[in-house]
Amino acid sequence: MKSPLLSLPGAVPGEGPDEGVAAHYGDLFREQRALADGTGFVDLSHRGVVTVTGAERLAWLHLLLTQHVSELPAGEATEALILSANGHIEHALYLVDDGETTWIHVEPGTQEALIAYLESMKFFYRVEVADRTDDFAVVHLPAGSIAPAPDGVTVRETPHGRDLFLPRAGLEEFAAGHGPAAGSLAYEALRVEAHRPRLGLETDHRTIPHELGWIGGAVHLQKGCYRGQETVARVHNLGKPPRRLVFLHLDGSEVKLPAHGAPVRLAADGPEGRQLGFVTTSARHHELGPIALALVKRNVPLDAALIADGTAAAQEVVVEP
Repeated sequence: MKSPLLSLPGAVPGEGPDEGVAAHYGDLFREQRALADGTGFVDLSHRGVVTVTGAERLAWLHLLLTQHVSELPAGEATEALILSANGHIEHALYLVDDGETTWIHVEPGTQEALIAYLESMKFFYRVEVADRTDDFAVVHLPAGSIAPAPDGVTVRETPHGRDLFLPRAGLEEFAAGHGPAAGSLAYEALRVEAHRPRLGLETDHRTIPHELGWIGGAVHLQKGCYRGQETVARVHNLGKPPRRLVFLHLDGSEVKLPAHGAPVRLAADGPEGRQLGFVTTSARHHELGPIALALVKRNVPLDAALIADGTAAAQEVVVEP
C-alpha cells in the first residue's frame, strides 16, 4: 500500500519492509532531531491494522498471546507475541483496547497470516476479527509531543510515543497540521538506539523471545498456557537462550553500513574468521553516528571487539548472556 504522503516535498520512498512510506524527506538527521525533541510525526501507514470485537475478545486473546490481556484496562497499551509450538516467534502485536474494540498494528504484510491464525482459533468464542488496513493508517507521534490527537481517534500511548489509528482518508489532512514529517529511517535510528527489536529484522525462523529481551515487555511469565509457553518457561527456569541481542557502535570512518544479515565475527579472527552472529538493523544516528543491533552467540565475550561485515564494532549488552 503506497502512502499519499510520498507526494510531500523531498519524500524518498522506503525499501524492504518499509516500502510504501517515505524513508526520509531530504534531511535524515534533522528528522531524527525533531523526533528526539518531541516534534513532528512518522507515517507508518504501511503497517497492518487488525481489530477484534466482541464481549469475549480479551479473554480469548489472553489464551493465544504471550501477554496477560484478560483484564487489560481501556486505553492501556501493551505488546504481545504469538509463538510456534516450539516457542519460536511468529507474530508481534502492538495492542490497545478502547473498551469495545481491541486495536492491533503489526508488521507490513503480516496481517493476513495473523488473521488466518486467529480465525482458526475462534471455536465457540463470540469474537469478530477484521482486517482494517484499508480503512486505518498508523501514525506515530514521538515521546514528548504535545500535538493533540484528532477527536475520536484511538491512541496507543507508550514511553516511546503515541501510535494513532487514524482514518486513512484523513492522513493528508493530519500531515498538513502536524508536521514536520519524519521518515522511517529516522524512526528506525531511534528504535535501534532504544534497543527495541522488530519482527523480521531482529528475528529469524528460530528466534525465541529471551534472545531479544522480550521477556517482561511482550511475554508475561505468570499467565496461563499458550502455544509455545513450555519453551518459554523451560529456558527461563532451567537454561539460557542460545543467542543474545547486542547493540553495536560501528566505526564511523566506513561509508557503507552493514546490511541486514551481514556476518559478525571476532575482530581478533579477522574478516575470514568464524561467523558468530549477524547484523539485524543498522542506522546512522544524529548523535551516536553509525550504530546497529546484532544477534550473536550467547558465549561471545562481553568485552570482545567485533567486526560486522568488515567494519569494526564495539558491543554493548542488551540481553545478558
